[in-house]
Amino acid sequence: MRLLVPTLAAALLTASVAPALAQSRGMDVEIDRAQRVQLRGTASSVIVANPEVADVTVVDASTLYVTGRGYGSTEVVVVDAIGRTLFQSVVNVTAPASGHVRVWRGGVATEMSCTTGCAPSQHQAPAAASAAAGPDGAP
Repeated sequence: MRLLVPTLAAALLTASVAPALAQSRGMDVEIDRAQRVQLRGTASSVIVANPEVADVTVVDASTLYVTGRGYGSTEVVVVDAIGRTLFQSVVNVTAPASGHVRVWRGGVATEMSCTTGCAPSQHQAPAAASAAAGPDGAP
């Protein structure tokens, strides 16, 4: 019986910490794309440090979608009803790997979204990237 109590206490402590540790990692999301986050507990509150960079849609108490809204980095934190962290991550919103081009006119860069044709994107590249890159996209 004496061995059972410390073992049970250790198991309960591990179980209460596991959701926070298992889901705390960085994530990259392309702008205007969403990534699913499955929680190992029931979310009570969702905090987005900079909602201009990323947004979170709560599908149900344990499923979220993180959407890239603007270029940059922000932090997303999800806690349960008693304040335990279920998810904490720095979200880096990046340019899409394909389907976008940058058009230079003089010193001004315009992001274009392309499918069967190209049209100006609603989001512009970060100012630092536009200033650092030349007309051919090279620094």
